Amino acid sequence: MTELPSKAQFAAISHGYSADEGNSLSLSADAYTQAEWFAADRQAILAKSWQWVCHVEKLRAPGSFVTVDIAGHPVAVVRDREGGLRAFYNVCKHRAHHLLSGEGNTTRIMCPYHAWVYKLDGQLVRAPETEHLDNFNPREICLDQVAVEEFAGFVYVNLDPQAVPLREQSGNLETEIRHWAPDIEQLTFGHRLTYDIKSNWKNVVDNFLECYHCPTAHKDFCDLVDMDTYKVTTYDTYSSHMAEAGKGANTAYDVSNATVRTHAVWWLWPTTCLMRYPGRSSMIVLNVIPVGPDRTLETYDFFLETPEPDPMELDAIRYLDEVLQVEDINLVESVQRGMSTPAFQQGRIVNDPSGSGKSEHAVHHFHGLVLDAYRRFAP
Repeated sequence: MTELPSKAQFAAISHGYSADEGNSLSLSADAYTQAEWFAADRQAILAKSWQWVCHVEKLRAPGSFVTVDIAGHPVAVVRDREGGLRAFYNVCKHRAHHLLSGEGNTTRIMCPYHAWVYKLDGQLVRAPETEHLDNFNPREICLDQVAVEEFAGFVYVNLDPQAVPLREQSGNLETEIRHWAPDIEQLTFGHRLTYDIKSNWKNVVDNFLECYHCPTAHKDFCDLVDMDTYKVTTYDTYSSHMAEAGKGANTAYDVSNATVRTHAVWWLWPTTCLMRYPGRSSMIVLNVIPVGPDRTLETYDFFLETPEPDPMELDAIRYLDEVLQVEDINLVESVQRGMSTPAFQQGRIVNDPSGSGKSEHAVHHFHGLVLDAYRRFAP
């Protein structure tokens, strides 16, 4: 097991960071490259924050379930018979075997190892060959619960039993999302893209949070949206990124018949990115999944008006997969390699006081949340 950073390392990690985004350095490269800081990320951030699971459509029916891995821990989310949403560690209380796999629908939860059976609320109801045991009462055994919440059309979980509810923690985010996407709960899954990236998850988030690099690296994107209208606003645990669709032809994908003309994007601490691109009504969820100090998985889930993407959406998916993601993955993998050399320790945050997209103030905001999490967790 990787050791956590020392007390001295925790004390030093904020060096160069200033609360003034106009006079601040970025997060130290050590936080992106060292195994001990990835261990700190898992324990101080991922295991104590709300993590995206799925759209509510997957968990509408009684007995429906989804399994996920959160900060290295297996979790199952289930809709019980009474319609309540439950989440628990996906671990049998007998010998720790996993219980559910993948996703689907079930009337009970039966361990595939010794056939212990649990109700959908996690209560043990049957344990074969235990009738003769002393001091054994199935009613006293229940799966360990995990905090779960439906929020703005999606389901999230949090391993921290003391977690502040997401709806309370996130201020006006749900109101803002529902304003721009009032049909979000009626959207349906249409497509998934997956990526395996040789970079730390924080580099992936940093790159997502600024468009300072867009004129250089994403020339097609700069035609898709009107960069003069691109504004980024930071809040306690999220940031919003808003721009109008470009007015002329572009080389990304054709939006001349788009009914949605606003590029509306939200980042929710720490790893959820919600995107509403010009086109039909839709929502794209980028889920950033930290795997190691220099490895991150991404899933892009497209939720659409219909299960089958229309021609405009197919073109948008192609653009995102074959152009935009190729550009971004090359960027963050190059940054990861550079951070692993002695030539780089920190860089200057470039801030535009007007809040334009071509500014790194949302990156600075993210770094502040990372450092706050480290401080709360430090020995």
